[in-house]
Amino acid sequence: MIRIANRDIGPNHRPYLIAEMSGNHNQSLERALAIVDAAAAAGADAIKLQTYTAETMTLDVRASGFVIDDEKSLWAGRQLYELYQQAHTPWDWHKPIMERAAAHGLHCFSSPFDDTAVDFLDELGVPAFKIASFENTDLPLIRKVARTGKPMIISTGMASVAEIDEAVRTAREAGCEQLILLKCTSTYPATPENTNLRTIPNLRETFGCEVGLSDHTMGCGVAIAAVALGATVIEKHFTLARADGGVDSAFSLEPAEFKMLRAESERAWQGMGQITYGGTAAEAKSKAFRRTLYIARDMKAGDRLDAGNLRIVRPGFGLPPKYYETMLGKRINRDAPAGTPLSWELLA
Repeated sequence: MIRIANRDIGPNHRPYLIAEMSGNHNQSLERALAIVDAAAAAGADAIKLQTYTAETMTLDVRASGFVIDDEKSLWAGRQLYELYQQAHTPWDWHKPIMERAAAHGLHCFSSPFDDTAVDFLDELGVPAFKIASFENTDLPLIRKVARTGKPMIISTGMASVAEIDEAVRTAREAGCEQLILLKCTSTYPATPENTNLRTIPNLRETFGCEVGLSDHTMGCGVAIAAVALGATVIEKHFTLARADGGVDSAFSLEPAEFKMLRAESERAWQGMGQITYGGTAAEAKSKAFRRTLYIARDMKAGDRLDAGNLRIVRPGFGLPPKYYETMLGKRINRDAPAGTPLSWELLA
């Protein structure tokens, strides 16, 4: 079990839901605060930011690799530096955003992208850190975060088993005692076919830690399925309205959808239960509606049971149907009107 601030995270608790603001504030602090309000109202446990500047993220050049040339990308043709300028959350916004979150009882933490961001967030007293998928091979960054002693969440997008092992070993050797891995597909949006949720229980078994899902698919279906496979954390990008635009809006949930995620993920978690057979206490009264053996016609003492006077019907207070063939030809020892449940005591 992991504990972030006052919230326990693990199989015995409903899924911990993270609303990722990312760049959906569209460079408006007022909108960022409205996103916090909406996330709290929709049932999020945490709001997550990203802490970087264009300068700490990349170089201001247009050389090969510094402009996105994937025609299928949401950001095709965009220079990395310019994109990060648009998407970043100004550092002086962090404190008011965190204060607004705290007023709602909402956790607020962030993904740092370099050492200065780690120091900045630690000074603000964040309850946890998140390592983004594209940084899960940045072992110096992971080591820096681990040394804060705070819970760490690492997205595993694109990482091989060996790379995840390096990240986990680095975190633990540097002092991280509370670690969560998130299954993640680093495409934006991601398709259900590329999500491979069956990896979730294998991640838990392989690395011995809590596991969740950072989900870039549309809707809630994939996230709900992840809960059934043991995910204890769900992260979804969040916006006030996709129609408002923004760097991540196309694959973000709106408030009503996130509210549905909260309700349905909790139902999925409740439905997991435990391995059980033979019916629950809640089902006890329902046994009355099983089919059992009943006298179907008025009978006299000494009459024989046959297909005409012995039926398999509801309710469930007679002998089980498995005795039907055995009972045929047997005599009863007293008068029995129609509707009498057949019992061993009724036999001659």
